[in-house]
Amino acid sequence: MARVLVVDDDPDILSLVQIQLRQAGHITRGASSGPEALAAVDAEGAPDVAILDVRMPGMNGYELLRELRTRGFSHLPVIFLSARAEHEDIADGGAVPDAYLTKPYASSDLLSEIKRVLLRQ
Repeated sequence: MARVLVVDDDPDILSLVQIQLRQAGHITRGASSGPEALAAVDAEGAPDVAILDVRMPGMNGYELLRELRTRGFSHLPVIFLSARAEHEDIADGGAVPDAYLTKPYASSDLLSEIKRVLLRQ
């Protein structure tokens, strides 16, 4: 069981991911934007792992990841979950996630990646 922060601007995807993770025994906290996610981390502390969408209005996933690293969460495992699958989206410089899954995704793949990144810690 892990505490997982899920960040996605699409409410349906946000809800779906949280339901799948809760069914697997994880505790989730959802946020619909980068600023909301940062406020949650500031208020509640760092989760065990974060799942971030790449394309969000205002602050995208790479910007959010860079801000988390700047705030001292350098060891927070981050999984990108995005519909963007182009090489330049995956290899955006300066912010490297621990894993990158594309939508649509298999729930089993997401759960496997969570387990993998947590075991690396």
